[in-house]
Amino acid sequence: MMTRNLGRRRALVLSGGAFAAPMLATGLARAGEDWPNKPVRYINVFPPGGPTDTLSRIVCNQLSELTGQQFIVDNKAGSGGNIGTEAIAQAPPDGYTIGLYTIASQSIAPTLYARLPFDVEKDFTAIAMMWAVPNMLMVRLDLPAKSVPELIELVKRSPGKYSFASSGAGTTPHITGEIFKQLAHVNLLHVPYRGSAPAYQDLLAGQVDMMFDNIPGPLGLMRGGKVRALAVTSRQRHPAVPDIPTMGEFLPGFEITSWGGICGPAGLPAAMVEKCATLTRQALDSTPVKAAFDQQGATAFWMNPADTAAYRAEDAQRLAPIIKASGAKVE
Repeated sequence: MMTRNLGRRRALVLSGGAFAAPMLATGLARAGEDWPNKPVRYINVFPPGGPTDTLSRIVCNQLSELTGQQFIVDNKAGSGGNIGTEAIAQAPPDGYTIGLYTIASQSIAPTLYARLPFDVEKDFTAIAMMWAVPNMLMVRLDLPAKSVPELIELVKRSPGKYSFASSGAGTTPHITGEIFKQLAHVNLLHVPYRGSAPAYQDLLAGQVDMMFDNIPGPLGLMRGGKVRALAVTSRQRHPAVPDIPTMGEFLPGFEITSWGGICGPAGLPAAMVEKCATLTRQALDSTPVKAAFDQQGATAFWMNPADTAAYRAEDAQRLAPIIKASGAKVE
């Protein structure tokens, strides 16, 4: 009798285990469909005040309007975006911690950094793309160069004397500066900062000479007469500043565009991912976001989860030889 009862118990346990996986999957699907039913933490991997912070807050504000739940921007900066990106990777996969999917940590860092605290292929769930922005080259007002050719000539006369700031090692402003050095055959000192905002402060104070940055930042400084804009890094002139030439007009082949999207840790419920992607598209299509993006010089750039992941991988492959040729490396 005892043996028979034990056998029955074992059968019940096994039977329960067989049903556990489908029940868990159903629970996760429902959790995804109900998402969000509480505030969502959005990790911006750069500091407050920079272009990615401005654009992230624009989208998160609209997501809050659409869902009735707060999307709270949490800035975790450092190491070219890698500190915040690691925090996203380590978050629980419940959809209530998501963050910025950025060219810096997802497509540039794997080639630039000798070691990373995350695996871009395995540790993230791509959700959607949000924006694309070119970089703009700006110089301090008292620098005696009013065009890209004049800047190149000035720097060549005094190799190593002039410096360019960036929002951190491995960011697109850094890599754009390295491409400029390579194509223009100039020697510039790279000065990395923990984000764009502190770099702007030193540029305006004359501590550094020039800077490439995502166009929303320098656009405001240029309009305020605080810096001199010399060029944009898009293939064609930007509609927000049609009088500013492209870098390619002086250095053929010079083109780089920054992008930002939304991601979460690996293992997010599929229903939640699809819902977040759809809400992001609705936010980008909304009148408030369109107007704010136009003001910032950003272009809405939505992609579904699969295409977002594929785009990241293609961009990493495209940028790898450029980064290697520049000689830039972070140990």
